[in-house]
Amino acid sequence: MPQDEAVIGCTGKLLIGTRGSAGPGEILVRVRGGSETFLAWSEDPLPTGATVLVIESRGCRAVGVIEWADPLDALVAMPPAPTEE
Repeated sequence: MPQDEAVIGCTGKLLIGTRGSAGPGEILVRVRGGSETFLAWSEDPLPTGATVLVIESRGCRAVGVIEWADPLDALVAMPPAPTEE
């Protein structure tokens, strides 16, 4: 099956949660100037609405995903460092 390398490294939201090895979910990904849906497989179950990162292409319209949190969001949430007076 042909692989879709353009989607690897993209983030998206799960429209249908994954069930781990029991079955795929569905992801909406912004790629190629638009939005596309793919079957999403993960090692562990992930809930509907989770933000995920595409880590592999599994052939035509199927991808492997992991849960993803933007590391820059963590910087924004950090309280300012204490200052010495």
